[in-house]
Amino acid sequence: MTNPSKSLEVTIIAPNTQALHTLCDLPVGGTGIVRQLSGGREFTNVAASLGFTPGVEVTMVQNYHHGPLIVSLRDTRVALGRGEAVKILVEVV
Repeated sequence: MTNPSKSLEVTIIAPNTQALHTLCDLPVGGTGIVRQLSGGREFTNVAASLGFTPGVEVTMVQNYHHGPLIVSLRDTRVALGRGEAVKILVEVV
């Protein structure tokens, strides 16, 4: 018998994982499609509330390769720290 109080974490991985990059890897002006959020429940809830859901298109606005970066999605600009951005995997278009 299984214990119903234990939670099961499931990660869905895109079929072509070689095409996935972290959000930090996008150059300024580059566009990608969010494919996966890798992190705990708190991070995925916060990211989803900011608009980072699988299938949404993001465009890099500012990326100095250190410090925070700014992306545009759903007609909104969002600033993210690098620690958050590395948990968002995108498919470059």
